[in-house]
Order: sequence, then structure tokens, then C-alpha cells
Amino acid sequence: MARCTKEEALETRSRIIDAAEEVFHARGLAQSTLSDVALAADVTRGAIYWHFKNKGDLFDAMCERVRLPLESLAATPFEQYAHNPLGHLRNTWVAFMKNVVSDTRSRKVLDIIFLRSELVDRDDPIWVRQQHCYEKGLDNMERILKEAVALDQLPKDLDTRLAAISLHSHVIGLLMNWLFSPGSFALAEVAPAVIDGCLESLACATSMRLKT
Repeated sequence: MARCTKEEALETRSRIIDAAEEVFHARGLAQSTLSDVALAADVTRGAIYWHFKNKGDLFDAMCERVRLPLESLAATPFEQYAHNPLGHLRNTWVAFMKNVVSDTRSRKVLDIIFLRSELVDRDDPIWVRQQHCYEKGLDNMERILKEAVALDQLPKDLDTRLAAISLHSHVIGLLMNWLFSPGSFALAEVAPAVIDGCLESLACATSMRLKT
């Protein structure tokens, strides 16, 4: 039997990930098996294991094809936003929300992550990955808020950790509400005002100040 070429292997890998998106979205992550994915991709289970260690590894690969907002924040060099960290934070979130509306793949993957991942085992690699991404993302957001404080864009006594938690909760809540009911509001139109409101509240909310 002839060996498959590198191009053929990459095409098979991509087809498996495409199939995983469809299967995970239709059945939910917990209810989907690698056999389901193999059937949808028209490959054998062995072909899946050639490219991926397990379902968690396949889930990782699926997520890697979509840039999440907190990952975008971390990937941008400081020099590109040093003069306006708060604006960078705001623009990254707004651009992300608009992209979710226009990009089918992003929307589908995020729908799987937030609404179709019935995770119950905290030792599950997928759970561990999601928790790590959340914690790392929260750290990155707090770092940018501290940079905004240093430039007097936000109050000197702002509790940046509490502010990061609050901002993240608002914007992810907005995203999840839209994914749950896309027809209830226009995300691309609503997002700028909601995000601006959240950022403006950080400047005036006394509850967000460090306790002395």
C-alpha cells in the first residue's frame, strides 16, 4: 500500500476536524464519540488516532482554528497598544463579537465551547484546558487593565483583578446570551455600547476600588 503524501495527511486531518465540528455541534461534546466523527469524516478510527491522541486532543485542534478574544489580547505585542491599552481591550472585544456574527466557523466552535460542552469530570483534559484558558485569559486582561491604570486611563486605586472578573463576566455573558438566542438582539450592533458601558463603569464604580 502506498504511503499517503504530506498533503494528503493534512487534508485528512482537516477533514477530521471539520467533521468533529459538525458532530460536536449536533450531538454535544459529551455525547459524541470518535466513532461518530470517523463516520462523519469517512475515515477509520485508526486514522483519527493517527492524527489525535483522544477526543480532548481533537477538541484542542478544533479550538486552535478559532482565535478567542483573550488569546488575541495575549498575542498582540505591547508596542502596538502601549499608548492606549484600554482602547486595545475595547477594540479587541468589539472586533471579536463582530467576527462571531460574520464567521460561521467561529460561531459554531464557540457554540460548542459555551453551550454544548457538558463537562462533569474536573480531571477531563477538555475541562482542564478550558480552565487553563480562562485563568490565563483573566491574567492577560488584568495585565492590560494595570497598564491602563499606569497611563491614568483608569483610577489608581482600581482593583484590577475584580475589574477583570467583572468585565469578562459581562462580555462572555453577552456572547452566551446571543449564542443561546441569536434572534433576540443584533450582537454586532449591541456589543460596542455594552463593552463601552462596562469599561466606563470601571472608572466610576466605588465598589471596584481597592479596600484600604
